[in-house]
Amino acid sequence: MLILGLAGIFAGVVLVFAGLGVGVTERSGVGRSLAAIEAMGSATPALRSQELERPFGERVVIPVSARLSALGRRVTPADQAERLHRRLDLAGNPAGWDVDRIMAFKVLGTAAGALLGFALPWLLGASFGMVILIGVGGTALGYFLPNLVLKQLSDKRSARIQRELPDALDLMTISVEAGLAFDAAVAQVARNTDGPLADEFFRVLSEMQIGKSRMDALRGLGERTNVDDLKLFVTAMVQADSFGVPIADVLRTQAHEMRVRRRQRAEERAQKVPVKITVPLIFCILPTMFIIIIGPAAITIVQNLLPGLG
Repeated sequence: MLILGLAGIFAGVVLVFAGLGVGVTERSGVGRSLAAIEAMGSATPALRSQELERPFGERVVIPVSARLSALGRRVTPADQAERLHRRLDLAGNPAGWDVDRIMAFKVLGTAAGALLGFALPWLLGASFGMVILIGVGGTALGYFLPNLVLKQLSDKRSARIQRELPDALDLMTISVEAGLAFDAAVAQVARNTDGPLADEFFRVLSEMQIGKSRMDALRGLGERTNVDDLKLFVTAMVQADSFGVPIADVLRTQAHEMRVRRRQRAEERAQKVPVKITVPLIFCILPTMFIIIIGPAAITIVQNLLPGLG
């Protein structure tokens, strides 16, 4: 009996301590939960304030642009991205321009063109057919406006490359004849000139430094532009390297041909001037001259004839 009583007392003590431990554990668990909820409540305003402190572009513009770009990729043809990459290369990859941003501009331009094209004529009281015509035209203009801007940039860049190429080849020829290698001559042109042609030569040198062969880098130069003179120069250099022709002779010949081509283009533009000036001469300049020269005489004749007719 004594043994059973001692065992009962021991079991009771164990149960009491176990109950106390469970209560402490539950209270500590509840305390941790409450502490976590309080921490979340205090962290939410801090996170919100940090979010509001971020620039407007990061909070709003970039997410909206990403969604518009995704929408533009859905509604445009599958090969549109490759064509836009090509146009960006022709335009010199302007800063801040990429395929996703152009897609977003297309969506925004389409929405804005449709809104203005349909709303303004309707508010001005135009007819239903005119509203439809202007709305469709505004929508198409908004969609193709980024393409038109890229084409304008690429045309200006190509014209400048074509204009600067003969001088660059002259400098390259002088450098090679002075004893420099072709790569060093290209570096001289890239350092001592500015503009899109210098940027392209810098890119050629960079590609060669990362392990690309000279001919592959030059072929890439010809593919990134749509200037026929530059492509002709690249073809001549590739053939000279393949057949072992001296670089100095090829550069001298190419520089002479580029100067001749530039002079021929200038003469062609000069010969087009009389034809282009005919329309403004007939419809703008000659009527004004007739009014100034014949006008006073006509007024005098009318004033002298009117009393006699009366």
